[in-house]
Amino acid sequence: MTKAELMNPNITIRRLLPVDATAYRDCRLEALQRSPEAFGSSYEREAPQELAWFADRLDNSHVLGAFVDDELVGTVAVAVQSGKRSHIGFIWGMFVRESARGQGIGRALVSAVLDVAREEVEIVELTVVSENAPARRLYESFGFCEYGLEKRSLRQGDRYYDEVLMALDFIEVP
Repeated sequence: MTKAELMNPNITIRRLLPVDATAYRDCRLEALQRSPEAFGSSYEREAPQELAWFADRLDNSHVLGAFVDDELVGTVAVAVQSGKRSHIGFIWGMFVRESARGQGIGRALVSAVLDVAREEVEIVELTVVSENAPARRLYESFGFCEYGLEKRSLRQGDRYYDEVLMALDFIEVP
């Protein structure tokens, strides 16, 4: 059980499967609409996609979902890189619906995705919009360290956003 599950027994975190595609699609599109600056993709790109596209994403990725009373309220994913970078994972798609914030769900999702990543990789990386102080604090509380800044990394309309590059090394180097 995660800490959030202990605090609220109605919270469940589990891997999303293709059967969850409808709920995932709804949550993902809400994320892209409400926080367009926070994602590399866009609502305009993903909204026209068929449900099968979302089911394939779930079948071919490790996406976790947080459920409260059987409603999907948050997601996060980890992708393992390939080749000479196969020891590195990348966290993406982190989102908690506004109605579910303040309940420890974001913290529980990060904890759960790190548990998954530890089984596969030595280092986990992520990017976060530099202006998103709450997310940066959350990641720092898990030990993520900033290692760079990608200027004008994302563009939403006429506005550019810088992204902070962060990493967590599971192996301590002497």
